[in-house]
Amino acid sequence: MYEYIRGNIADISPANIIIEAGGIGYFIHISLNSYSQLSGKKDTRLYLHQIVREDAHTLYGFADSKERELFRNLISVNGVGASTAIMMLSSLTADEIRTAVTTENVAVLKAVKGIGAKTAQRIIIDLKDKLGKLSESGHILPATDNTIQIEALSALVMLGFAKKDAEKVVSKILGEQPDSTVESVIKQALKRL
Repeated sequence: MYEYIRGNIADISPANIIIEAGGIGYFIHISLNSYSQLSGKKDTRLYLHQIVREDAHTLYGFADSKERELFRNLISVNGVGASTAIMMLSSLTADEIRTAVTTENVAVLKAVKGIGAKTAQRIIIDLKDKLGKLSESGHILPATDNTIQIEALSALVMLGFAKKDAEKVVSKILGEQPDSTVESVIKQALKRL
């Protein structure tokens, strides 16, 4: 298993990053919170989690080890896969997830796409004791890119939303709040879709 990767950021979007290390470009899935921390940097060190299946070897990257630990705790819950865990880490900050679990706030977890009442309750039951021990710093840096609509739409499509639905929601959000960042547009869209 890989612990981390250090290298140059060849490409980055709200849903994934390509890091060049040792002459090889690694495609790594990231959360919106990690994107916020990495946006604008030329090189980085990402903590990794690798999932090996018959048809794929998939890497998930995290700006800090505590976010990776939360991801690993989430995927340990029956019914929560890597995509759902990344969706949770993109919709809510790590502190919000931890607070929702420790205070047994099912409504906050249900607000994430793909999380129903039963899954939210299962997450709370399985992780309440574990997440009470984690400490997170929820520092998020603003995005500086001027292609907010394109990046937000791209991220939502990569997360599995229909392009037409995502376009409508992103356009509406940018119409209401034209000075929004990519992260805020995606977070609001995740709540509306």
